[in-house]
Amino acid sequence: MERARDPWEFTRARMVDEQLVRRGIVDERVLAAMRRVPRHRFVEEALRDRAYGDHPLPIGEEQTISQPYIVGLMSALLELSGREKVLEIGTGSGYQAAVLGELARRVCSIERLPRLAERARALLEELGYRNVWIRVGSGTLGWPDEAPFDRILVTAGSPAVPPPLFQQLAEDGRLVIPLGDETNQALTVVEKVRGEMRTRTHGECKFVKLVGKYAWEA
Repeated sequence: MERARDPWEFTRARMVDEQLVRRGIVDERVLAAMRRVPRHRFVEEALRDRAYGDHPLPIGEEQTISQPYIVGLMSALLELSGREKVLEIGTGSGYQAAVLGELARRVCSIERLPRLAERARALLEELGYRNVWIRVGSGTLGWPDEAPFDRILVTAGSPAVPPPLFQQLAEDGRLVIPLGDETNQALTVVEKVRGEMRTRTHGECKFVKLVGKYAWEA
């Protein structure tokens, strides 16, 4: 029996070509992953016709799903080969976790808001992502029981790198995080080299606040 064609496939492909490739994202694994992951499933049904637009969208609880370009850029900055264990801080809708699930061996994702965590967990399970694990907790504390992590991705803005996250980053590992004040941040790549922190920035961005002991208060 011939498999039914995904009616959103063309829209996803156009999103990747127009929003990612044209802006310089060249990581073929990231591009392929974002052509596969059904982004429209991670937003409310009333917003599905806007799911592949070049903008973030609300997902409830005063949180958002990032615009596709930012998801692609952050994923590419991680430089994933497929063998890594990744920690994601801020599960949100679960879309970024799904993209990481396509790119990494194992994904551990932390969400502080139980309703978002449960919704994302159910959807990821429905979509068949067996290598993504979600827990409810404070992202600034990381996931010590699963450390060390080859890569860490923080999907909320922070005034500084939370010390527990850098501690849980493996040697020669890489952490991607928006750093700055409550309204504007710089997308920052942090590398751990002989136990020391090395950083470089990749342009301005704007994320919701990272809430927790080592970031902003709720």
